[in-house]
Amino acid sequence: MNTPIRDTTPRRTVLTAAALAPVLAGVPLLTARAAEAASAAEAAETPASSAGSRRGADPGHDTEPVRPVPSTLEYWRGVTAELGRPGTLGNNNTAYFTRYPRGDLRLTAHGVPVSTSLALGSHIAFVRYPEDEVLLMGDLTITEGEVHGVLSALQDHGIAQTSLHKHLPAHQPDVWWIHIHAHGKDPVALARGVRAALARTASPPHTDPEPPRPIDLDLDGINAALRSNIGRDGEVAKATFARRETIVDQGMVLPPGLGSISALIFQPLGGGRAALSGDFALIAPEVQGVIKVLLRGGIGLVELHNHGLTENPRLFFIHVWAVGDAVRLAKVLRAALDLTNVVPVSNPRTPAT
Repeated sequence: MNTPIRDTTPRRTVLTAAALAPVLAGVPLLTARAAEAASAAEAAETPASSAGSRRGADPGHDTEPVRPVPSTLEYWRGVTAELGRPGTLGNNNTAYFTRYPRGDLRLTAHGVPVSTSLALGSHIAFVRYPEDEVLLMGDLTITEGEVHGVLSALQDHGIAQTSLHKHLPAHQPDVWWIHIHAHGKDPVALARGVRAALARTASPPHTDPEPPRPIDLDLDGINAALRSNIGRDGEVAKATFARRETIVDQGMVLPPGLGSISALIFQPLGGGRAALSGDFALIAPEVQGVIKVLLRGGIGLVELHNHGLTENPRLFFIHVWAVGDAVRLAKVLRAALDLTNVVPVSNPRTPAT
């Protein structure tokens, strides 16, 4: 297994796996793989520079990636009006989030009814950068019959599609998820493109959420197993973990957690059991180890793929599904998380009760 190493600091010597091969001859395979993974992880944590460090940068010169700047709800007032529903600020006020729950869908996966909060919702994020540059990222939940209309609308408005995939196994009716990405100076124009795409779907209009109900799960046991602060998200309990690396995409530093979150969601089924859905955000050397732990623990894989096209370090996402005792599942998830470079997000959406 030869993992390419990109040297982003020209004055530093980086040994690739190929270069180490003569040294590792006769060394046990596990040791060789560990050395190779360590080199890849070190390269992945090196800040981006030169070509690819900043959108439009001269490939021959080092350029620092730009970082997001705080904004206010007033700054996004036009976006709110265009999208037709309120949003919230997050990530230290650097990102503006809007959600579109697909409460119109009645879905089962392996015969289990899937709640809207578990997996059936679109979400959009806008991030402001210096000189009023704006980044749009999002994930749209659409039925199979809506796919081509949504793709056409996105293309017509200059919004890129970076992934088309599934979050759930063996489900009816068929639903797909599209990740989107765009840059611009006019956030309202970007919002208009999103609204045009969503107009090709049966996404319901905005309604105020219902009062939360207690979640019938052993939340203390799940928290202890995951070593996290699990939070409520509608009808489900959710734990999130952000990658520690600085993620750069087209010369822009992504706010922590935007496009680099491992999210693990538990839908109560009664008797301490839960339907588990979610995904792991991984760098390449972590993928195989995480897959092995999940499969041995009885957690199934739905997808292994990318959400983006140009982020650095390159991220891979494993979408998972399982049904079983929630605490036992949490212990397996923790063993997988221990193989990744993540930290629990300390401010979940709301405390689970």
